[in-house]
Amino acid sequence: MMHIYVSGRVQGIGFRAWACRKAAESNLSGWVRNRRDGRVELLADGDAGDVRRFLLLCRQGPMLACVDKVEPVSAPNAPLPPVAAGHFTIQATI
Repeated sequence: MMHIYVSGRVQGIGFRAWACRKAAESNLSGWVRNRRDGRVELLADGDAGDVRRFLLLCRQGPMLACVDKVEPVSAPNAPLPPVAAGHFTIQATI
């Protein structure tokens, strides 16, 4: 499981919806949300290789994004919503 913080021009350009699609394509579970500090926060759970590939995708982001920084943090005990594999949700901004 990986907690990911993405900085740059990542809000207001569809980053969360893009992340949901990419995570589902990778069969990952988790969530994505905007943070009031301008970053996007993600929690991705699944096969370690799939999580690493998803992390690489986050470094690029969707077409309109300008990703400055991606901070991955291992999160072995982070809370995950009770969802099936491949289900990724958009959470409320915090």
